[in-house]
Amino acid sequence: MPSVATGVAVAGAVAVVVWQLDPRLLLSGTLTTGGDMGAHVATVGFLRTSLLPHGHLTGWDPGWYDGFPLYTFYFPLPDLLGALAGDVIDPNVAFKLATALGSVCLPVSAWAFGRLAGLERPRPAVLAAATLPFLFDQTFTIDGGNLYSTMAGEYAFSMGLALALVFLGLCLRGMRTGRSRATAAVVLGAAALCHLVPTMFAVAGAVVVLIVSGPTRRRLWWMASTGVVGGALVAFWAVPFVSQIAYTTNMGWHDVHTYLTMFAPGTGLFHGDRWVLWLAGAGMVTAAVQRRRPVLVLVVLGWLAFALVVLDPVGAVYNARFLPMWWIAAYLVAGSFVAEVGVLAARGWRRVRRWPTGRFAPGAVGVPVAALAAAVLVVLPPLYPTTAADFHVAQSSVPSWIRWDYSGYQAKAGWPELRGVVGMVDRTVHRVGCGRVMWEYSPTLDRFGTPMALMLLPMMTGGCADTQEGLLFESSATTPYHFVDQAELSAAPSEALAGLPYPRAPDVAAGIAHLQLLGVRYFLASSPVVETQAAADPALSLLATSGPWHTPYDGQVLDTTWELYRVRGAPLVAPLLRQPAVLTGVGASQASWLPVALRWFTHPARWSTEMVAGGPAAWPRTTGLRFAPGRRLPADQVTDVRMGVDTVSFDVSRPGVPVLVKVSYFPTWHATGATGPWRAEPNLMVVVPTSRHVVLSTGATPVSTAGLVLSAVGLAALGMLVVRRRSLAVV
Repeated sequence: MPSVATGVAVAGAVAVVVWQLDPRLLLSGTLTTGGDMGAHVATVGFLRTSLLPHGHLTGWDPGWYDGFPLYTFYFPLPDLLGALAGDVIDPNVAFKLATALGSVCLPVSAWAFGRLAGLERPRPAVLAAATLPFLFDQTFTIDGGNLYSTMAGEYAFSMGLALALVFLGLCLRGMRTGRSRATAAVVLGAAALCHLVPTMFAVAGAVVVLIVSGPTRRRLWWMASTGVVGGALVAFWAVPFVSQIAYTTNMGWHDVHTYLTMFAPGTGLFHGDRWVLWLAGAGMVTAAVQRRRPVLVLVVLGWLAFALVVLDPVGAVYNARFLPMWWIAAYLVAGSFVAEVGVLAARGWRRVRRWPTGRFAPGAVGVPVAALAAAVLVVLPPLYPTTAADFHVAQSSVPSWIRWDYSGYQAKAGWPELRGVVGMVDRTVHRVGCGRVMWEYSPTLDRFGTPMALMLLPMMTGGCADTQEGLLFESSATTPYHFVDQAELSAAPSEALAGLPYPRAPDVAAGIAHLQLLGVRYFLASSPVVETQAAADPALSLLATSGPWHTPYDGQVLDTTWELYRVRGAPLVAPLLRQPAVLTGVGASQASWLPVALRWFTHPARWSTEMVAGGPAAWPRTTGLRFAPGRRLPADQVTDVRMGVDTVSFDVSRPGVPVLVKVSYFPTWHATGATGPWRAEPNLMVVVPTSRHVVLSTGATPVSTAGLVLSAVGLAALGMLVVRRRSLAVV
């Protein structure tokens, strides 16, 4: 009976989540949209069709930002699962299932944490039920963990959080028994491949577990060996991540300081989520009195998350990203208190009824079911407007977010327009020639399902039309220059990266000059103000139009005619006219490189002389503060330019003359038939041909090779842990 009751509680919690995820939509073949989610489908598609067939989990993606390293600075495991499943079932369904997996597994992970940690029944089952109100929490929507965040595109965070809880349970079990090192190492590695923040939660929790368990030599060895093996397993990804992180972009988002609304939202003693905090406070006191280690670990982790949000010592991580750790700890500690109250009530009932002590723990049957019922009563009223009004609670938007995302692009009012625009671009670029497309940004593009809809152009055109804007902003060092360009070419730009010199109004002439600099072949405009300027720009020639479209959006009808222009004078590879200058005292990091590059990027008069991060000794040196044009170079011609997924090849008429390759720089690029490449402003590449035929390609580096070697060592060590499996009693 206790096993049945536990199963009902855990399965019931999972069933509520699956029910709200709407299986009918979840299993439909529509193309997922909504926030970041609507662009993630493109990265999973590229992984499935381009990287995995060549045996790569990470690699170069030419689709966004003049090319960028895909999954080098983002977490590959959730997308890998979706990509692999997409070879067996409908890829669109596979992606949806991958995005839902972390949320669906969270109740099971909470139960596993309690069970592995040694909590007696019914406590693990109650922890599973406690994850329901966390998943449906309405106080934060994009920070990670709850269903709002998952629908916004943070599904990797959700999966990482579920794995982190299992890892903590394995650590507590290991401290008691000395077992499960291999399993814990694998789970830790899997969490790291899902998201950094839950992994930090897991690692910090392991330290807390060791402290509250009482460090001994064997316990220290268990924890250290588990951590080392887990880290080694993911070294193939982690080593390049850490060693090349200078080539990422910090978006400059400011920390949130509205602490009261973050940590105790609502008014009054029990409004909002304050009831959870009261229960968690009682759970904290109870755990301290009972010396219940697993709950105390959660308490410490909750307060550590609080400190990280307030103090933000990490700096590069937006402080609100640690907020979900506060709330998951609060809900689980609150659940532990509910379990203790239930157990106490069951004991009292036994005494009143004078029942003999049986083989079942008090409350092992009734408490899990009661806890599930209580969690459902908390979760369900906000999901239904009439019931929410009757209970005087805020209506939840979770169902509408789920319907918006999983009904897909095809269910949106803007689908005919999106299909028409993409079709127009597809036909034109295949007729005129493949190349990059810069599209005008507008928040009203949400009529397609997300303002990021046109990021799918590479996928929808078979890779013939790459786009300048992409989703993974931090993964490319070209991102800042794109957003300056976007502001110049949009009537309502996003200005997503803080602190850049954005224009006050559209400046198409300046924007097109930047497109020429970046090797962008096409410009797609949609607003009258931008189209008027574009029509007068001699560097543009109109190729095709789509519309007028009359699309309902936000209570109005938007009339839009899309115009696709060709950008003249935007070759992918071009010989330099003047000798470059080598920057001194300028490092690779954004803090060092960006100020100098922006000064160059926003002053076209300086473009005649490239400034590079390295080069022959004969090239002049400069700090970048003063501009002096380089000496003129002999005339050269570049012909037969060919762009592949991760290669660029071309011929030159005069070897020895430097050539600018308008592809984003990254340390994985290598040149054959030339010296270099060197990073050039703003974030392109310069090579010096040593033969008439030059090939640039991305490939292995000493850093990536070192990561692979460490992972191979980690696999060997994992095998030793499995083969030499034995119990090391440490209590």
